[in-house]
Amino acid sequence: MSDRGRAAGFMALSALAGVVSAGVFLAVAEVAALVVARESSPILAVGSFVIDVVPQPLKELAISTFGAYDKIALLVGLGLAVVIAAAVAGVLQFLRPPLGVVALGIAAALSIAAIVTREGASAWAWLPPLLGAGAGAAVLVLAVRRLRRWADAAAHGQRGPAEDAPPDGGAAAARSPKLDRRRFFQIVGVAGASAVVIGIAARAANVAVTSIAAVRRALRLPEPRTRVAVPDGAEFDIPGLTPLYTPNDDFYRVDTALTVPAIDPATWRLRVGGLVDEPVELSFDDLVAMGLDEYSITLTCVSNEVGGDLLGTAKWLGVPVRDVLALAAPRAGADMVLSRSVDGFTASTPLEALTDDARDAILAVGMNGEPLPLEHGFPVRMVVPGLYGYVSATKWLTELKVTTFAADEAYWTPRGYSARAPIKFSSRLDTPRTGQPVAAGAVVLAGVAWAQTVGIERVEVKIDGGDWQAATLSSAVNDDTWVQWFLEWDAAPGNHDIVVRAVDRAGQLQVEERAPIAPDGSSGWQRTLVRAE
Repeated sequence: MSDRGRAAGFMALSALAGVVSAGVFLAVAEVAALVVARESSPILAVGSFVIDVVPQPLKELAISTFGAYDKIALLVGLGLAVVIAAAVAGVLQFLRPPLGVVALGIAAALSIAAIVTREGASAWAWLPPLLGAGAGAAVLVLAVRRLRRWADAAAHGQRGPAEDAPPDGGAAAARSPKLDRRRFFQIVGVAGASAVVIGIAARAANVAVTSIAAVRRALRLPEPRTRVAVPDGAEFDIPGLTPLYTPNDDFYRVDTALTVPAIDPATWRLRVGGLVDEPVELSFDDLVAMGLDEYSITLTCVSNEVGGDLLGTAKWLGVPVRDVLALAAPRAGADMVLSRSVDGFTASTPLEALTDDARDAILAVGMNGEPLPLEHGFPVRMVVPGLYGYVSATKWLTELKVTTFAADEAYWTPRGYSARAPIKFSSRLDTPRTGQPVAAGAVVLAGVAWAQTVGIERVEVKIDGGDWQAATLSSAVNDDTWVQWFLEWDAAPGNHDIVVRAVDRAGQLQVEERAPIAPDGSSGWQRTLVRAE
């Protein structure tokens, strides 16, 4: 083999040693986290930190590109970054020791910083990444030391006795390329296999310990005092049209939690404090005992583009927020409630929106006839009609702080979004879609429209620049729930431009001017190109 080929081979093996040492780092950290601080998984903590600090345009790009899989994409990206950085650390340790160990130390420091600054970090949260870095550094030093000796011996053409040489072989045996090669692969092989087995087992055990899926399945919520009355004609049977109620598995999810928090209802507590006369702490049983009612509410994400699908409707089971706040007696001068999630996320909701008798702002414990799904906030979340989710729909709720907009800022406000965010009412064409040709002749255009707290008066459709035509609306469940609409159309062959707009019950016309999602939600009429063949 040429000297260049031999050098490249040793570079590749040193990179392998770096990757294995990183695996040992993560595996040991997971085991330690299982024992002392289950929130201290380095890659998850760093991932959560990335979610917090990444610029708003990149967040929106991730959501629009990957949708519900944005966090999986982030984890894959982080995994690739870890592999690349670990390989570089291995090469550095081979060429310029101890730079590889220094790189592991930097990774540990970054992990510790990401972990200890997270909401609810325990006193020992710093320990798992520290132990992991120590173990990874030890493996890296041992493996690269053997690799270095192997490389030096090979470079000088030394051919010492094999591993079965007699004891008096001395230094020659110690410098045997064959022996050093075997020792290197033993270290890398054993460490790598152990990291995979132990790391996977520790993560699985961590998930098993913290998972409350079985608790949720066993939970039986009381029957609601009132149920939603769905009128006849509330849902059309039209292929391709979004159903009136979105199944839980299909409901959009946009939040800042890299992994779904696991909260046992038996230990859950809601603290209500701040500018109140009587601070309150409620258990899950206390909340449920206040009496549950069923509500039909459409939720909308501020990240929803014109014509987008980041919204959904469910039947929610919960308790009015105003009843909970009444227990604490908010003081005069307060104008905002800062709601806090167990993972540190906060939302700024106008106090008047939560205390208004005419608005069904609730603390929800159920969704579409079952306890809240884990990823949608189990055991308790906020649901507030008429406000975008980032200022109202806090999942995994743990605290309500009565305060003022002047005194407190929520998670998204310093990141370029408005502190107050009423939903901009809108309409959407569901079928047919762009790129979905239809047969010329009788075609049904259909979609949904929403104007939470106000209601939709009518939906109008313009085809190829013609007159606006009024669509047929479904019977409204209430003003907080979207309505379906349809229009029968005789489509001639060719391409057609379809425009949709809505008018709410206050007589306001949907805003035509296009606006981006930041700082307070998108606007504009949806235009769709439909081809009839």
